[in-house]
Amino acid sequence: MKKLPDLEAWAIFAKVAETGSFAKTAAAFSLSQATVSKAVSRLESRMQTMLIHRTSRQLSLTDAGYAAIERAARILEEGEAVESEVTEQSGSLRGTVRLAAPMSFGVSRLAPMLPGFMRAHPEVGLEIEFNDKLVDVVSERFDAALRISSMTDSSLLARRLCSVRILLVGAPAYFARYGRPTHPRDLVHHRALRYMYSRHGPNWRFRHPVHGDHSLSMPAYLHVNNAEALVPALKAGLGLALQPEFLTWNELQTGELETVMDDWLVDPISLHIITPPGRRRPARVQALIEYLAGQLSASPGPRRRRAMRPLAAGAGLR
Repeated sequence: MKKLPDLEAWAIFAKVAETGSFAKTAAAFSLSQATVSKAVSRLESRMQTMLIHRTSRQLSLTDAGYAAIERAARILEEGEAVESEVTEQSGSLRGTVRLAAPMSFGVSRLAPMLPGFMRAHPEVGLEIEFNDKLVDVVSERFDAALRISSMTDSSLLARRLCSVRILLVGAPAYFARYGRPTHPRDLVHHRALRYMYSRHGPNWRFRHPVHGDHSLSMPAYLHVNNAEALVPALKAGLGLALQPEFLTWNELQTGELETVMDDWLVDPISLHIITPPGRRRPARVQALIEYLAGQLSASPGPRRRRAMRPLAAGAGLR
C-alpha cells in the first residue's frame, strides 16, 4: 500500500534549507528543535538517503537534498498560500506582507502612505526593508518590491506604476556663482554631485528635440549611495545633480532649488512593483499593491500615470 507523503516533514525540511538552522526553523514554526530534527530524520529514513549534512558549525544540503529542495519549497509555499487564502476569505485580511523599497523613495514617499493602509487593514502586518541595492525577492522571500529603474527581461513579474522624471537641479546661490548652463558642453565647467547607483555611471546623458543626444563624463565632487544625501549639498550651493523629481519636489516649490537646461531632457525612469514568479499572491499582498497603485497615481512628486497596466509576464529586473 502506498504511503501518504509526509508533507509536514517536507515543509520543515524546506524551512531548514532556507534558514540553515534547526533552531531558527523551530522558532519560525513554534516547534521544539527536537521536533524539527526528527522530521528531517524521518524523511531521510523514508528516502533511505541523507538530505542534510550536519556538523557542529553548519548545515548543508547533500546532492539528494539539492535535488529535492525546489519541490519541498513549493510544498511549503503552497501550504502557506492555501491557509492564507482560506483565512482571508473567512473575514478581514490578515497576515504579514514583506515589501522591499528604495531608501529615499521609501522614506519620503512610501512611508507616509502606510498609515492609511494600516488603518484600513488592522490585521495585516507590514515588514518593509528600505535599501537602494536590489534585493533578491525570491531567495529573500519578499512578497513584493518597489523598484525605480529601467526594467530588463527576467522571470520576475512587474507592474509599471508611474514615470519618474530626472531633473538637473541646483541652488540659486550656485547659479549666481557658476552661471546657468544652457548646453551639456557647458557642464565641463561645473561641479557635479552624483548618485553612486546611477544607471549610466559617471556619464550624464541628455536629449534635445533639435540638437540630438549629448553625453559627457562628470567627475563627482560628492559621490553617495543614497541620492537624498545630495540634497543638503545642493541647497548649500555646492554643485549640480541629476535627481528624481520626487526627491526635490518640495525644494523646487519653495525655490531653494531650481531646474536648469529644461529643454535638454534626461530619459525618465519608471517605478515598478515586482513580485516573484509563479506565486499566487495572497489577498493581503494584492490589497497592498492596489492601495499603493492608487496612492501613487494621485500623490505629488513624479509625473503620474492615471492609467496603470501590468507589464507582460516575464518583464522585470534581476
